[in-house]
Amino acid sequence: MSIEIAAEEAVTLTSELIRIDTTNTGDPDTLVGEKAAAEFVAEKLTEVGYEIEYVESGGRDRHNVITRLAGADPSRGALLVHGHLDVVPADASEWSVHPFSGAIQDGYVWGRGAVDMKDMLGIMLALARHYKRENIVPPRDIIFAFLADEEAGGKFGAQWLVENRRDLFEGATEAISEVGGFSISLKDDVRTYVVETAEKGIRWMKLRVRGTAGHGSMIHRDNAVTKLSAAVARLGQHRFPLVLTDSVREFLAGVTEITGWDFPEDDIDGAVAKLGNISRMIGATLRDTANPTMLTAGYKSNVIPSVAEAAVDCRILPGRMEAFDRELDEILGPDIEKEWMELPPVETTFDGALVDAMTASITAEDPGAKVLPYMLSGGTDAKSFQTLGIRNFGFVPLQLPADLDFSGLFHGVDERVPVDALKFGTRVLDRFFRAS
Repeated sequence: MSIEIAAEEAVTLTSELIRIDTTNTGDPDTLVGEKAAAEFVAEKLTEVGYEIEYVESGGRDRHNVITRLAGADPSRGALLVHGHLDVVPADASEWSVHPFSGAIQDGYVWGRGAVDMKDMLGIMLALARHYKRENIVPPRDIIFAFLADEEAGGKFGAQWLVENRRDLFEGATEAISEVGGFSISLKDDVRTYVVETAEKGIRWMKLRVRGTAGHGSMIHRDNAVTKLSAAVARLGQHRFPLVLTDSVREFLAGVTEITGWDFPEDDIDGAVAKLGNISRMIGATLRDTANPTMLTAGYKSNVIPSVAEAAVDCRILPGRMEAFDRELDEILGPDIEKEWMELPPVETTFDGALVDAMTASITAEDPGAKVLPYMLSGGTDAKSFQTLGIRNFGFVPLQLPADLDFSGLFHGVDERVPVDALKFGTRVLDRFFRAS
């Protein structure tokens, strides 16, 4: 079976996976769970002869599927290729097509998860099946992992597996997953593919203020809502200092080499804006962020509540945790209670044989292309796998139209992935697996 047939299957599998609703709200009472998708993946793998580990990680319908394809040299470190089965919610009334239709039209596969990240799952599954059918033996072991719960931090997916079933990843030294390997168009005649080598740390934080309850018609000097609102406003308006990490500096230097654009630190935001659609993603890696997202207080309009709470999404640069904490305390003051769930930053260097294989596999399919590292402003399951000493990269190779706002599709309305990009990614990852 030629790689082109596998590429066609990747398109079909991506569509079929999108049609399986795996919505993860983060709330056990409202999430759908990954069971149906995990069963689909397990069936497709066992159908061609794989022995799989089907792992239920607690909770309702939280399922993971892991398998290993033996390589020619078992003494070499294994390559972990992982993707998450869950997706964020979608409101069908806002979409041009139903978000779980998996529609293939106008040159795209449409639906929730098309780029985050059932596209990669479709490619992973197609290549795993292709290699088994054709008796293709890669240079080293490849561990394919289809995981639960990434969209809520991995408690029932990567985190749980690292804590309870690390034997499944024995010997793994390097890993690839989302969000990297996609093309951006900095010049009309040059495509640049960005590989994720770093990502900011995550802190999902709850702020709490206590006050004195009372009747809404009276004067209140100890109003929890007022005190919390003032603290949240200070935090939301605060601008954290500019910090250029090694990954960001290397990306900007590469852009300068390609385009001739300068990125002076006294106008870095203005300079980054020239990057077009990717400027939002790159701009968010120049400094820490703390964005208030939810407010909760009270139960009746004429009652002053005794407690008010706010949720804040914090994203913190590598090496900035202690400084961030000090700054946070100065902004909020002593009366604000804080609790949080935290996942660490990730960072590795853009060098070595694996990076060389990424570059070669891209340029073999797109001669003249450039490959650069970059930092992701969000987070992935790499945060869990780095605790095993695994070196992590974001590498889902997609050749994209220059005018496609790719970063805006993540968690967005009308999420979609080009059919040709899926086929391109299948060919590139096939080259990469054979050379890595």
